Amino acid sequence: MPDARNAVLLAMSAPPYWHCGRTVQRQSLWMAAALAPAVLCALWNWGLPALRVMALCVAACVAVEALCQKAMGREISVDDGTAAVSGLLLAFMLPAAAPWWLVCLGAVASICLGKMAFGGLGANPVNTSLVGWAVLFVSFPLLMDANAMQLDTDFVDPLLRLKYFGAAAAEEIPFTDLLLGRQIDGLGAGQAGALLLGGSVLAARGFVRWHIALGFFLGVAGLATAFALADPAANASPFFHLATGSVLLGGFFLITDPANAPSRPLPMFLYGLVGGALVMLIRKYGVYADGTPFAILLANLLAPQLDLLRPKPFGGR
Repeated sequence: MPDARNAVLLAMSAPPYWHCGRTVQRQSLWMAAALAPAVLCALWNWGLPALRVMALCVAACVAVEALCQKAMGREISVDDGTAAVSGLLLAFMLPAAAPWWLVCLGAVASICLGKMAFGGLGANPVNTSLVGWAVLFVSFPLLMDANAMQLDTDFVDPLLRLKYFGAAAAEEIPFTDLLLGRQIDGLGAGQAGALLLGGSVLAARGFVRWHIALGFFLGVAGLATAFALADPAANASPFFHLATGSVLLGGFFLITDPANAPSRPLPMFLYGLVGGALVMLIRKYGVYADGTPFAILLANLLAPQLDLLRPKPFGGR
């Protein structure tokens, strides 16, 4: 009788069988590296309070995910880096002066409601970090208002200036200030130049799908151009809209999350295009000056419908 330890085991699985070598952990490391320039710019512009928020948010997200996996009887897999990246993205959308308990509450909401409640990594229908942000924004609007929390700065909020004083007042802000993150916003969301650099590297390396990012930025720029041509006095240029708010953070790092996005090129492009157009519609007609996080959440809900757009089979009618 053959030894069971030496028996040949046959593994059945679906093709393809050639692994590309990409892992979740490697993806997270590249995401963290791409966010590093924005982290440095946030420290330069907002100082140690920004470091406190980022470090606490990352640590809280990792701890909450480990506790959830332990409670669910699963193997602890926080070493894949996804919880740390989600915590950093959440911190980027918070004011640098956010109190510690607000940061921890956002981390709990992100991981518990935005990820583990749906089964964990890859099963969540909407972006993990945006769930935590939405809970905080709706529950504590004053503490989430960067203008109210950052009173000891000479920076201005370009989107509020546009909304209440018109395009001429908004265009007075130097474009270099916008690129260098000298604007009132989330501590990392406003670091436009650094996010553009890191996001471009991710897209060039294939770690984010450029179809989504391109569609998103075209949606923002296209509708901004149409609004500016229709009423130049009330609407700013597309470059202004691309460099303000959370547009670059959303276009490269939030809407491109593969767990929430379609899986084929045309649906991905339409998904990004719809998200970008929603940003401008919220900015123009909504009560929120930015609108990017809510636009991406709505686009996340639309992704399953866009994924139904499939190519016609060869020979099919």
